Amino acid sequence: MHEMSLISGLFEILERTAREEGAIRVTAVTLRVGRLSGVVPELLETAFDTFKKDTIAAGATLRIEVVPVGVRCRSCGAESRTDRPLFSCPGCGAPGLEILEGRDLILEKLEIER
Repeated sequence: MHEMSLISGLFEILERTAREEGAIRVTAVTLRVGRLSGVVPELLETAFDTFKKDTIAAGATLRIEVVPVGVRCRSCGAESRTDRPLFSCPGCGAPGLEILEGRDLILEKLEIER
């Protein structure tokens, strides 16, 4: 489960940032998870809950925003967003879509208490 190693890396960032900001605790974390990121949101939540014990984020909540796949047609230029795989343009039917978003895992927001 690579979600555990992702959360381990996330906690390195959380602890460093909290220390730099003089925080006494992390209260909430928001992640943006792309549909094509290869990350399972439910496994991220489980890993987060397991990893946060006895850390500065022990009481923190994890919010996950799932980002749909954003594509642009290389033929007609139409852009669209979807939660399911697209292999051709929904507008003109041409193949060859450029992926614009939906592959990333982003720490969107970190809420702390000082």
